[in-house]
Amino acid sequence: MNKNNIKSAILKTIKPTADERVLLSNVADELIEKVNSTAAGQNIPDVSARLVGSAARGTWISGTHDLDIFITFPDETSREELEKFGLSIAREIAKDAEKSEEHYAEHPYINMRYRDFDVDLVPCFRVSSPGSIKSAVDRTPFHNEFIKQNISGLEDDVLLLKQLMRGGGVYGSELRTQGFSGYLTELLVIHFGSFEKVLESACNWKPNLVIDIKEHGSLKHTDPLVVIDPTDPKRNVAAALSLDNFSRFIDISRSFNQNPTEEMFFPPPAKELTDHEFIERVNLRKSAIVAVVFKTPDVVDDVLYPQLYKMEQATAALLEDYDFTVIKTGSWAGDDVVVLLELMTSTLPDVKKHVGPPVWVRAHAEMFKSKYEGADDVFSMYIEDGRYVVEIPRKYADAKKLIEGRLGMCSLGKQITASVSEGFEVVEGKEILRVKESGFRVFLRGWA
Repeated sequence: MNKNNIKSAILKTIKPTADERVLLSNVADELIEKVNSTAAGQNIPDVSARLVGSAARGTWISGTHDLDIFITFPDETSREELEKFGLSIAREIAKDAEKSEEHYAEHPYINMRYRDFDVDLVPCFRVSSPGSIKSAVDRTPFHNEFIKQNISGLEDDVLLLKQLMRGGGVYGSELRTQGFSGYLTELLVIHFGSFEKVLESACNWKPNLVIDIKEHGSLKHTDPLVVIDPTDPKRNVAAALSLDNFSRFIDISRSFNQNPTEEMFFPPPAKELTDHEFIERVNLRKSAIVAVVFKTPDVVDDVLYPQLYKMEQATAALLEDYDFTVIKTGSWAGDDVVVLLELMTSTLPDVKKHVGPPVWVRAHAEMFKSKYEGADDVFSMYIEDGRYVVEIPRKYADAKKLIEGRLGMCSLGKQITASVSEGFEVVEGKEILRVKESGFRVFLRGWA
């Protein structure tokens, strides 16, 4: 099947139908009216609601019933008033929801399920220009206007690009994913002119690529991909994109250009890794796998995942400081957190070679020699390449014991540290199979 046929087939699946569009529009209008009437009923003046995001821009994928309703307050409103009155309005509307939950980002907002739509009710300041924003979400209405003014005729291209990125696992700017945001995909299509041209360009991308649609960037950024926000010359829209996901998209683009398939847009769901498959893989690799398991702290993903990545790095650094060779790391969170480390070996010889100063650096050399010469715990002492060398007992010859003894001294992040301090377990090899959660077993298939 050629590219055009594949694109047509995919669009039939992902392009919203006329009935879907009508339903979305009706629900959005209903919520906007509820916000405005609730504000009036609570005597909160000059409040207005508006729909933003992909639903407002015609770039939403069929079946993804997400609505972002912004509750806008005058610029002169204080942050305290915005939070108080914004939540008051949102809570009143949420009474009619199937379920709702309050979240806290830069300021509080409500996420709710309403008539089968996933709805965010977000208070923001109604500022006159992007340069006068008072909170990060205040930019979004300006993003909305820029895209609506420039996206006409390119909506299908955006849908295709979003779905290809989803299929490749690189879509989503949340810190769990570190991928491409919806706004970023829209800007890429606007800049390059089509779905195909984005992919053709991406085949040749290199880190530190800069795209500045309005040629007004005023700061230097060092991210893998820099896309200057057309509404804010200081901001990189692609700041959340990791180097690995930037590279994965290059790989996806090359694969699509060489051999396009529908499966690239809709890959088959990953299966759980069975006990037998895990054991078989471990036996084939002949490496050592160690995992730290503890209760997942009760925080939002954007707080949790940066700390998990920090813990991966800190635990790997701890092991390497004690001469263990780390092949790779990974982390997953469900009811429990599992931080995985694959090592060349989980045990080392009891003897450790400790190299001292050159013999001719007299003061340091004599101090080193006097410390170790004749000590009970020194296996041997000699000169090698002009330096004193001692062979001493290794403090930690077992990776599991090292982690158990020293993990609490690592920098892990506030919430992770608190959870680890309440108790953690270090498991090795087949013991990892104690974790039965389906999501972990799917993750394990891609990692092990």
